[in-house]
Amino acid sequence: MIPVLAAAESGSAPRDIGHYLRPGLLQLAALPPLSLYVHLPWCLKKCPYCDFNSHEMRAAELPEQRYLDALMADLEAALPLIWGRTVHSIFIGGGTPSLFSPEGIDRLLGGIRARLRLEAACEITLEANPGTFEKDRFRAFRSAGVTRLSVGVQSFNDSFLKTLGRVHDGAQALAAVEEAAQAFDTFNLDLMYALPGQTLKDVKQDMALALTFKPPHISIYQLTIEPNTVFAKYPPPLPEDDTAYDMLDLITDLTGAAGLQRYEVSAYAAPGHRCFHNLNYWQFGDYLGIGAGAHSKLSFAHRVVRQVRYRDPGRYMEQALAGHCLAQDEEVSRANLPLEFMLNALRLKDGFALKLFSERTGLAITAIHAALEQAQAQGLIVRDLARVTPTVHGFDFLNDLQSLFLPPHT
Repeated sequence: MIPVLAAAESGSAPRDIGHYLRPGLLQLAALPPLSLYVHLPWCLKKCPYCDFNSHEMRAAELPEQRYLDALMADLEAALPLIWGRTVHSIFIGGGTPSLFSPEGIDRLLGGIRARLRLEAACEITLEANPGTFEKDRFRAFRSAGVTRLSVGVQSFNDSFLKTLGRVHDGAQALAAVEEAAQAFDTFNLDLMYALPGQTLKDVKQDMALALTFKPPHISIYQLTIEPNTVFAKYPPPLPEDDTAYDMLDLITDLTGAAGLQRYEVSAYAAPGHRCFHNLNYWQFGDYLGIGAGAHSKLSFAHRVVRQVRYRDPGRYMEQALAGHCLAQDEEVSRANLPLEFMLNALRLKDGFALKLFSERTGLAITAIHAALEQAQAQGLIVRDLARVTPTVHGFDFLNDLQSLFLPPHT
């Protein structure tokens, strides 16, 4: 990447809009769809596998109102960069956003609506954990304007939940999913597999319980050991790779039998219930991220820019309220754009239209011709004049496929 601003110490507001609109090497004929990501960073407890920007609550109460004020200040500072654009989806992630009160979420969404033009059918997702569940709380989030709930179940098995450091048990998970199913037409269950000591029988039991609620969407992730986590320091014994592949095959078979089709590496959905927000990421759309540690990817006529907010919630609030919450503001180089696009688009089971690559990166197809040839020769993709699609082999070895688009060493 080519840094145009790195302000990790002093803090910076977005550059004047003229800086982003100045002439450059890219030529984007039109801007992609725009989404909004809102990060609420607190959790009751930090899970040992988690490498997200989440922070354990150390007091009885959240600084809810101050944080909401900071979010609105952050959003207002960013408005010139997205002025006139319609927001198609909002995703409130964390952390554990359901720690915030329904009244707080109502204030948040009201503040967003007052400042942004939202599509009439704007998808508004809130992440919620069973450990913060209480009766009618999910219905209150629905009344506040949330249209889609994503419930972080991970497992219904008490033993595995304890291993994962979750604050809820299986009974709480079942109760939370039951209320989510009653309160929302569209909801997602977040599950994990390849857990320490987990067998194919255990996976089948978890999936059977999940599918009894007829969820329209399931996201399921293999447990991996991430740097700078407790599990990285004290790694648990995980199932062998072949066993993990068998688990994923079983999950795909069970979800398919229940009417859920795999449309992304980790996502399964019933017809009409795919997550637009995540699809926008995977199709290299734009997103403005506000909140502690939030990332943005924004396109302009001649460049694509990435931004990062301060990670520490206290510092973020201080800087955002002062109008200077950007820790990084970088222009994506032409050399890195193919990889950035492919890291997203190749996660989709149906792949991508070749014209989308040019539309979203401003580059000609010739920029990826050699890599596509190599990927096809290795049996990782199939393609025609209009579309590129990962093969089953390419989907199974996605990292190998994506690595073909790394920029050449200079």
